[in-house]
Amino acid sequence: MKTTFTARHFEASKELHDYSEEAVQKLDQFFDRIITCDIILEPVPNDENPSQAELNVKVPQKLLNAKEQAPSYEQAINQVIDNIARQLKKYKDKHFANY
Repeated sequence: MKTTFTARHFEASKELHDYSEEAVQKLDQFFDRIITCDIILEPVPNDENPSQAELNVKVPQKLLNAKEQAPSYEQAINQVIDNIARQLKKYKDKHFANY
């Protein structure tokens, strides 16, 4: 799986970058045919949840997308990973139930 990491309007630390990449690697356990993963982190004008994480996951014939806001980027990443994991399970059940 090819992974891209983008931090919009701020400079991401090495730790945050590594944390994001490791979290995305866990998606392989739900579905092993993921083609690409785009991680996009950006600040949003929200006092309660100023950090937003977006994840675009390309699988055969479909693009899964999730966007979550949280108090920290790590929390937002965890939420977006859970969201995509749910979508992957649903996609897998729908398209690969016959295998």
